[in-house]
Amino acid sequence: MGLDGIIILDNNGRPIIQSGFRSSTTAYPLLHIDAVNNAIQKAERSVDVDAVVYVAPYSGTSASTACCHVEVGDMRFLCPVSGDVDPLFAFAFLQTFIDVLREYLGTVSAATVKDNFDIVYQLFEETLDAGGHPLTTYSNALRDIVIPPSLLNKLLSVTGTNFNSTINSGFGAGAAVGPFSSPLPWRKTGVRYSNNEVYFDIVEELKAIVNKHGTVMFSNVRGRIETNAKLTGTPDCSVSFSNPQVLSDCALHPCVRLQRWNRDKILSFVPPDGRFTLMDYTYSSSPVPSQSHVHALARGNVALPFVIKANVELEDTGGSFDVTLTSRYSTHALENVIAEMHLGTGAGGIRCSVSRGSGGGGFINAGGSRKLDTSGTSSGASWSFDSKRMVLRWEIPIVSPSSSWSLHGSFSTSNRVPRPSHAIRVQFDISSHTYSALKVDQLKVTNTKDSYKPYKGVRGKSSGIVEWRW
Repeated sequence: MGLDGIIILDNNGRPIIQSGFRSSTTAYPLLHIDAVNNAIQKAERSVDVDAVVYVAPYSGTSASTACCHVEVGDMRFLCPVSGDVDPLFAFAFLQTFIDVLREYLGTVSAATVKDNFDIVYQLFEETLDAGGHPLTTYSNALRDIVIPPSLLNKLLSVTGTNFNSTINSGFGAGAAVGPFSSPLPWRKTGVRYSNNEVYFDIVEELKAIVNKHGTVMFSNVRGRIETNAKLTGTPDCSVSFSNPQVLSDCALHPCVRLQRWNRDKILSFVPPDGRFTLMDYTYSSSPVPSQSHVHALARGNVALPFVIKANVELEDTGGSFDVTLTSRYSTHALENVIAEMHLGTGAGGIRCSVSRGSGGGGFINAGGSRKLDTSGTSSGASWSFDSKRMVLRWEIPIVSPSSSWSLHGSFSTSNRVPRPSHAIRVQFDISSHTYSALKVDQLKVTNTKDSYKPYKGVRGKSSGIVEWRW
């Protein structure tokens, strides 16, 4: 059994476009749309709806089905499944299709989907066959079949020029260059660049939970190597690391030669054209033999980049708080720091002040969201309160190394007893830094046309989400 199709809904639950449900009745997709909309209406928040919704049979002879759905921006993507189908299969396909849409449309929204209705429907037909099995999901192969939208394409279509057939005929490329002409499904033939370059971004994300005593209860670092290859011809790349032992649970792009990786821990591959994810991995701070059953999540503990001290006093009519965030790093700054604290139902009357500790500072009086001026050393810190979510939001654009910031304030509540969440959720970014300290030892590009020497570069980026209990 395969996937029954795809349906895209707007933020009001109305269908925008759907693939052809050839093997089912007309009412089949409508039943799944109603099932998801009803589940969303019954839930307090849309994020509380189960990712897989049960759909009852619509007649005595039909069987019950399910609907897998994901929310993307102001839309919701639905994938009805029937029979013995693993829901993870449906979610994997939905994520792949959404990635394809991002490459084609840039921003995936209801407006862009409506403006490029014909492109989206062609992608439906090419990525999923009549039996519900994924067909062509590589963007480089799809671009030879479904031409991406552009102003030039629209102008040519108005004048009646068949731009699609011109491209697929391989005009100007010499040999036959058309759909599926390449032996590698992820790379087109006849690729040429005047400036050849390949760049690698090592991106890592930390997720951690810290108890009120400052002890890390859980931490996990997931990373990925994002590649942007603009190389002429069919180059052969190889990437070796000086410390590959920090990598575990690796998921490789299909272009990577698996045998070479298992034997030598070297990424050897012919890259797709453009941007792609070369590898996903989990950081392992204390490597464990592969035969061990210890989960990698228990091996990825890292030192948190900051420490929080929170003093919260609750009374019958409200409470007061004093939160201090101190950077533990001496060489890297924390960027785009956002700390959120849920104050509970009925919270209001928020009064806050923000101050900077070590490294110079300033002070903000109570009375609303204000900007902080620290005489050029750092500025832009602010706070705000979301009355719908009952969340106090504290934003600091840059936390300098070894510096500290404080948030002082109070709130009232209409409830008899205040019920704030006993946790502060902090998210942040760190430039030119990785938790794993993964180092690229050597990067080679061979089998290049005209023996060119491409520009090469590697950089690291990190982010994190930490829930700190108080």
